[in-house]
This record gives sequence, C-alpha cells and structure tokens, in this order.
Amino acid sequence: MTEHTPPVGATAYGGSTPGQPDHTTPRYSDRPVAFKGPESLGGLLLILAGIAAAISLPLSWLSTLDVTGLDLVKAGFDTPDDIYSDGLWQPMAVIFGGGLLFILGILMWLPARTHRTLGVLGLIVSIAAAVGILVPMADDGWDLATYGIGFWFAVAVPVLGLLGSLKAMFTGPKYPR
Repeated sequence: MTEHTPPVGATAYGGSTPGQPDHTTPRYSDRPVAFKGPESLGGLLLILAGIAAAISLPLSWLSTLDVTGLDLVKAGFDTPDDIYSDGLWQPMAVIFGGGLLFILGILMWLPARTHRTLGVLGLIVSIAAAVGILVPMADDGWDLATYGIGFWFAVAVPVLGLLGSLKAMFTGPKYPR
C-alpha cells in the first residue's frame, strides 16, 4: 500500500500555498458572542402600559360628565370623518397605542441579542400616545380637575411606554464575562 502524502506545507485549512484563496478556512472572531435573552423590565413596563389602557376603557375620563374611554372610542368609530375636528383622535391614539405597546412588550420577552428596534417602535407609539394626552390638557388650560380616574390611567400609558421603550433602547447586548 502506498500512502498518500500531501504536498509540503499543505493543510486542511488551505492558505499554505501563496496566492491561493482560503476557501475552507473557517472565519473565527476574537469578539465574544452576545447572549440572546429577553428584555424583562422593558417588556414588563410596556405590558403594564397596555393594561393601563385597558383599565381606562370602562372608567370615566371626565369628572363632570360620565364619559368612559369606551364611549370615546365608539364615538371615534361612529364618526370617522369628524375624528379630528371632534377631538376623538386623542383617546383613540392612547387606547390603540396602549394595545400596540402591549404587543411590543410581549415581543420583548422573546430572546434576542438586543431589543433596540422594538424600543424605537415603542418610543414612537408612546410619543403618539403622549400627544393624545397633552393636546386635550393644553386645550383645557391644564386644569387637572377636569379629568376623571380613567384619564389618569390613560396618562400612565405614555409614561410607562416611554420608560419601557427607553430601557429597551439603551440596553445593549450582553456578553459573557
């Protein structure tokens, strides 16, 4: 039996012959690999924002009138052409923003290297919900006695959404020690 001897300097990893590409050489990195894990606190805050939006639905939003959040959302669906002129876009932005934040919060519990993209999306939704809260308050001259308990649960939606989104945005990948 004759033994097959490779040429001098040849290896299984290639690259020993000058001028030839390293086709079979595996590419290694000297950087550590990031752990994939959930964004627990950011996801929890976004889920709580969605729950606050849901709690605000059956409660009164105005202290002088018995108008619930659900009444405002129904009125927004009943008159979609007048949603901006009637000012019904604000409660709809808060309620549907809370629903989107709830979904984003659940998605943050899925493992990933980073949840920055979800954090940016949550920040955009939270800003829209904050505008839906601040515009009617500015129109009413910042009179806090105008609002009922349902409105204050609605205020919690952008606050919790901003906190959870910022937490997800500023938490980078986790590396082994």
